[in-house]
Amino acid sequence: MRERRYPSDATDAEWQLIEPLLPVPACETPSGGRPEKYARRDIVDAIRYLVRTGCQWRAIPHDLPPWRTVYGFFARWQRAGVLARIRDTLLRAVRSASGYCLKPVAAVIDSQSVRAAETVVKSSRGWDQAKKVNGVKYSVAVDLGGMLLAAVVTPAYVQDRDIARVLLTRLRAEHPVLPTIWADGAYRGALVAWAAKALDFDIQIVSRPPGPQ
Repeated sequence: MRERRYPSDATDAEWQLIEPLLPVPACETPSGGRPEKYARRDIVDAIRYLVRTGCQWRAIPHDLPPWRTVYGFFARWQRAGVLARIRDTLLRAVRSASGYCLKPVAAVIDSQSVRAAETVVKSSRGWDQAKKVNGVKYSVAVDLGGMLLAAVVTPAYVQDRDIARVLLTRLRAEHPVLPTIWADGAYRGALVAWAAKALDFDIQIVSRPPGPQ
């Protein structure tokens, strides 16, 4: 058992799933390279710490590898598709354990406007007249188990139907055979026809059931 320094550190079980998905170190390839100075697990723990806490790269604790080293691994893995491969592999494992198909067969889209801190630049936030919120809007697509499939963040004043075109385009790129989208009345209208023609999505507009929510 490896002692965890922070709640975000990978458990032994998590590391057993992640480690085989990482690329082979350069020093172990035919072309060769320098041995890595820091353990891969410490690099992963540093990335998880940053994601969990939302800190700046330079604020990564000193008992983890230097932030420049961590960022270097993160950037290389992202460009090489390693992070996407880890995400997709773990999602398939979760879906299988939950009794779902390995690939999603339907998605739900929705949005939420949240108040932004005063430190957020004005160009990145705006006033949502309907929700009476000055901030940003998160538009997401999730599968039937609530797991994230795609997301877009905009100033809160942007209309749901306008954001949905970007969101659905990203969703189609990630999931080429996903057929059905469920959405509320905010997405009714021209978006439905556009999504069917441009992206081959069947958007089903659903209403909330009657009674208290």
